[in-house]
Amino acid sequence: MWHYSLSSDYGSKRKDKPKHICRAGAAMLKLLRYLKPYRKAALLAPLLMLLEVAMDLLQPALMAKVVDQGIATGNLAYIIHTGLLMTGLALVGLAGGFGCMLASSIAATGFAADLRLDLFRRVQDFSFANLDRFQPSSLITRLTNDVLQVQNIVLMSMRIMIRAPFLCIGGIVMAVLINARLALILIVTIPALAAAITGIIKKGFPLFTVMQRRLDRVNSVMRENLAGVRVVKAFVRAEHEKSRFAEANRDLMEISVSASRVMALIMPLMMLMMNLSIVAVIWFGGIQVNTGGMQIGEVIAFINYLTQILFSLMMVAFILMMISRAKASADRLNEVLDMEPDIRNLPDADRTPLRTGEVVFDNVSFRYDTGKGEPVLKNISFTAHSGETVAILGATGSGKSTLVSLIPRLYEATEGRVFVDGRDVRRIDLEVLRQGIGVVLQESLLFSGTIKENLLWGNENAGDEEIAAAARAAQAHDFIMNLPEGYNTRLGQSGVNLSGGQKQRLAIARALLKKPKVLILDDSTSAVDLATEARIQSALRELAGKCTIILIAQRISSVMEADKILVLEEGRIIAQGTHAELLRECVVYRDIYESQMGKEAAVNA
Repeated sequence: MWHYSLSSDYGSKRKDKPKHICRAGAAMLKLLRYLKPYRKAALLAPLLMLLEVAMDLLQPALMAKVVDQGIATGNLAYIIHTGLLMTGLALVGLAGGFGCMLASSIAATGFAADLRLDLFRRVQDFSFANLDRFQPSSLITRLTNDVLQVQNIVLMSMRIMIRAPFLCIGGIVMAVLINARLALILIVTIPALAAAITGIIKKGFPLFTVMQRRLDRVNSVMRENLAGVRVVKAFVRAEHEKSRFAEANRDLMEISVSASRVMALIMPLMMLMMNLSIVAVIWFGGIQVNTGGMQIGEVIAFINYLTQILFSLMMVAFILMMISRAKASADRLNEVLDMEPDIRNLPDADRTPLRTGEVVFDNVSFRYDTGKGEPVLKNISFTAHSGETVAILGATGSGKSTLVSLIPRLYEATEGRVFVDGRDVRRIDLEVLRQGIGVVLQESLLFSGTIKENLLWGNENAGDEEIAAAARAAQAHDFIMNLPEGYNTRLGQSGVNLSGGQKQRLAIARALLKKPKVLILDDSTSAVDLATEARIQSALRELAGKCTIILIAQRISSVMEADKILVLEEGRIIAQGTHAELLRECVVYRDIYESQMGKEAAVNA
């Protein structure tokens, strides 16, 4: 299981494995524009870090003087004076380090907040077609974990990526100044360690992309399970779901362990090289002390500088590891930011509010992947006159929901044109178009908050009387008043503390409160009883002449009173007319009617 799950993701990425760290840098550079508002803090942090590095580099040199000129000669005054100087420099370095930490935190946190906000805004601008290309769990991971990975690398860049190179270079310079011959040890140590670390980093690069994908999978399983917990319990599938989550969790753990195992080689390798180098310094330095070429304090200082150099290389390895993971995250974030919304306003979009609500489909076809596959809708043409009720009937998968989604431009027609108020919907400002259209989708989604707050989504300026009137029309007022706090009753996430029928009625009330010119009801009474549905239909008939209603329903009883009924089959309108006309002329409609109402009813109709 382990070998299969690892190779299935890892093997697919081997061909495009990054060959250079600069690829990670390119992905990150595209995101650095979000650092611009915090450029002062971003510039101040490295300067303060350079101050800390300078203070750290002076310490071993001063320590050598304490040993060679103070302790060796018994000069207590020199020891105290140099000790106080070292303490002062340490405090200056501490202030620089603290300032760097503060400035870098401000810059990195602001960067992440702005990036996350822009990602959220971009997702809000996406059409349904855009959203179909990303799993919800993947978007959640991108806006949380991926942003965090990139935030960490920005933070580390202003600390470790400044500290490590300058500490390494400064350490080499100081070591050469102490004893150029002894510094030859670094010619062997540094390239060997750098080559080994580079090999480890290259091997670990692809694993982090796979890790983020598997984190997506964990989030997906968890999200589905929490959203469908009632179904899971009703079908006694808890053990199956536990097994599914355990598998996704185990896959994530295995790739995380694989990545950690590769990166874990860095520390022992670095420690081995450092210890061998220290042994070499003590060995050859001791020989030079005996011959008078060096002093003991200089050997101590050289060892300190050697330690600083090797630790700075370890920090470089650590930041490269972080970059490899951040590169995967940055790529995923850029995928979202680079995706242009399929549906946008034209520069001269018409902002005239909807007035009549007349809807016309003129030879409309639609496919989900433009230019690919069979069309979902084929040559759809019909007119819903102002104030009419047009019902759409058809089997599951016939394209009913897709058809009504073209009216508010949730999807864009592939061919043909959709008109509202005699205007092509592409030429109407999106906000104006959608403000004039009320939509009740198949899944009645409510938000956490009170019932009143949910209803105010339809019209945030509505008064209590308007809210109650819309609720009465949707047959929701009575059950709301029976709740402990009435309209101020708080709903759980997605309205979990309400029944399906109650949620549908609230969704209808929310749409009615909008007072739209076009009202789209996508199978929005499927969870209510027949008596309640009849009362809702009666209330909707009172809107005749004020609002064009596009109604999708599975029950034949829901569409019988409509001014026009469209029968959809495999994406085509095979018949349209009134109930009586379709009973006489459309075999498919008559079959649906007989299956629900009985043959005797069909004969008597």
